Amino acid sequence: MIRRQHTRPIHLLTVGLLAATVACGDSEGGVESIKVGAIFDLTGPTADVGTDYADGMRGYADWVNMQGGIAGRPIDLIYQDYAYQIDRAEQLYSQFVSEGVVVFMGWGTGDTEALRLRVIEDEIPFSSASLSHVLGDPADAPYNFLVAPTYTDQFRIALDWIAANHGEETPVVALMHNASPFGLSPSRHGGVEYAEAVGVDLTLYEMPRAAVDYTAELSRIRQTGAQYVVFQNTSGPAAVAVQNASSLGLDLTFICLNWCANRQLVDLAGEVAEGVMGTIPYAPLNVDVPGTRVIRDYLTGKGETIEGKTNAYTQAWWTFAVFAEAIGQVLVAGQELTGANIKSALETFTDLDMGGVTVPISFTPDDHLGAKGLRLFRVEDGEWVPFTEFIQAPMVP
Repeated sequence: MIRRQHTRPIHLLTVGLLAATVACGDSEGGVESIKVGAIFDLTGPTADVGTDYADGMRGYADWVNMQGGIAGRPIDLIYQDYAYQIDRAEQLYSQFVSEGVVVFMGWGTGDTEALRLRVIEDEIPFSSASLSHVLGDPADAPYNFLVAPTYTDQFRIALDWIAANHGEETPVVALMHNASPFGLSPSRHGGVEYAEAVGVDLTLYEMPRAAVDYTAELSRIRQTGAQYVVFQNTSGPAAVAVQNASSLGLDLTFICLNWCANRQLVDLAGEVAEGVMGTIPYAPLNVDVPGTRVIRDYLTGKGETIEGKTNAYTQAWWTFAVFAEAIGQVLVAGQELTGANIKSALETFTDLDMGGVTVPISFTPDDHLGAKGLRLFRVEDGEWVPFTEFIQAPMVP
């Protein structure tokens, strides 16, 4: 069943953009809604993080509508669970475009890359939870926009930190990755070459899907003399691997990229999560910055707390916010709300303030990698806490 999130408009603004009332076509109360399509993984292999991301998307749409919509028009968020199935993603995309969505919010790397050519043909600005590096190049993906550092940039930041802090000997690093395009993205799109350039001995280890134990992979990693393990996976498999490593008595530094550096990893791994590091583009809700306060205030107003919510909630909320800002600029300028106009508005963003949850966002017609920096975090006393200031991703050598 297709679910919609749609409330009547009130009067106000979104992400700092003053929303003037705009005359619109007929819809609810004589005001036309803004249709945004989305697919979520609520029951598939990445539902452990997908559910919280979906909640953040829905929460942002609800919050905007509570403020009066965008330029007086409510968001009509049309979404469905696609269970991480590429063919289902393609089907839902076609359905939602036929219903008039002007922006699309995707999820996985495989389906986002599969839809790349279709969003060009349909002129639908597209963002997803996938941070595959190739999706930030307008020459290949002119309607895709990344609002967080790519997996490759996150991996480079991690490798840079390792190279700078290891000492004189060559650091040996294992990349344990999901068995999917998502899992291979940081290594395939420049990570392997960067490791070689900074003097890191890197080996890749696939984490089989549905595995409940990674002792065999970790035993092979021990034989290589690795000192570091970087995870490109979701929190569930990474937590199992950290527990397995503890049982084997391995003394390793673990670094999670985006999708396992979250509250769920700590809850699942327990005490052995202490000291795990993470490349976290969007601040967890326990970090006090303006961009997390607005979310906490919204949740409080709904009778909810941040308990159980992860930084995936923050990432989804502020990803949607960037596109809402572009939609608002188009409407306030009196332009027709088309994908092409929204794309053009996005490409004017320079240092868009993200409320301190991440680095400011910039896009140009030649660069859709909106964010190129993040903070490293570390688990201390059961909480992810900032371990560094914001670090810019290194330039490709």
